[in-house]
Amino acid sequence: MSGHPSTYEPKYAATKWMDQRLPIIRMGADFMSFPSPRNLNYWWTFGGILALCLVSQIITGIILAMHYIPHVDHAFDSVQRIKRDVPFGWLLQPMHAVGASMFFFAVYVHMLRGLYYGSYKAPRELLWIIGCLIYLVMMATGFIGYVLPWGQMSFWGATVITGFFGAVPVVGESLQQWLLGGYAVDNATLTRFFALHYLLPFVIAALVGLHVWALHHVGQNNPIGITPKTKEDTLSFHPFYTVKDGFALCVFFLIFAFFIFYQPDALGHADNYIRADAMKTPPHIVPEWYFLPFYAILRAVPDKLAGILLMVAAIGVLFVLPWLDTSKVRSMRFRPVARRFFYVFIVMCFLLGWCGAETPDNIVPGMKFGDTGLSFYRMSQIATIYYFAFFLVILPILGLTEKPKERPESITKAVLGGHNGAAAPAE
Repeated sequence: MSGHPSTYEPKYAATKWMDQRLPIIRMGADFMSFPSPRNLNYWWTFGGILALCLVSQIITGIILAMHYIPHVDHAFDSVQRIKRDVPFGWLLQPMHAVGASMFFFAVYVHMLRGLYYGSYKAPRELLWIIGCLIYLVMMATGFIGYVLPWGQMSFWGATVITGFFGAVPVVGESLQQWLLGGYAVDNATLTRFFALHYLLPFVIAALVGLHVWALHHVGQNNPIGITPKTKEDTLSFHPFYTVKDGFALCVFFLIFAFFIFYQPDALGHADNYIRADAMKTPPHIVPEWYFLPFYAILRAVPDKLAGILLMVAAIGVLFVLPWLDTSKVRSMRFRPVARRFFYVFIVMCFLLGWCGAETPDNIVPGMKFGDTGLSFYRMSQIATIYYFAFFLVILPILGLTEKPKERPESITKAVLGGHNGAAAPAE
């Protein structure tokens, strides 16, 4: 799978001249002919979807930056002016705002696919770690981008989140002041966040390039987790997967377009369409939906520093996942017990998101805990415990104790003949 010989042969004098000096055409041709496992399903199309989301975010972000004013007196008005007066601003601003949600939705599906099919296992550990780095930079970019509209939730969200940095021992206060540019969220904060929000997408693009490079070196994983052994186990990326990815992109962008044209503000918080006011605190401060599970983990303990450490650990555990899962079988298709725990893990992630959106002291409708109702605070603690137990306890133990199902001898037999010679069901 790695280092397959190039089949590109330049036909014209101009392409021969270019190929000798900068083989960019050869790189594109080799990318299109890259041998991919023949059993990839539609969960593998989210890599291409993410690439298109990143391009969309960078292009719309550059155009919006030409009209945005990073000043506390003008930021809110400049966003409204973009939507009303700038040519096609009614389209560009929602594309960028909704695009952030679509980007995170796609990356969560991409990561859960990697978890289910064991795409983090050898020899793809570094590929997984680079992907986690991309996610980490995405989180930073998304957070500071949330501050730029300078609405109520932008201002108070920045106040709360940057305030947590002050709890870090020794360097916390200095780090907080560096982020804020002073002692409170003000114009210096907005200017710094705007500069970082413009820079970080290019850092993501560089990491994505490294991610794709690593992918082409070690080869793609596949739904049954078996390394291709013969040419029959693989297909050329073009036209087989370009068509499949193209269809998935069309479906994805239909959903994207629905939100842009019919529900452009549905994924944002209503309070963020009110100008920031330091004298009026919103009744409930929450981040964007894609940060809610980690926000719930942050609030799952009463101590501020412990909450920060817990939230950092929730992301950090992903980096060491390749060494926590002790099973030699990649795909959970052949691990029925692990698969059930994985489904519970997904439910717990949704519960964490629900808890993050609610006030901790509120009672979960229809739920009991002893003689009193189950609060969202208590439910977030339960879900947080399971989140960490899944990575630190369940996967390591199951890898040693679970007996996996029999796996097919090759991808070709799994696709064309199944285990007993019958045709395998399509996915």
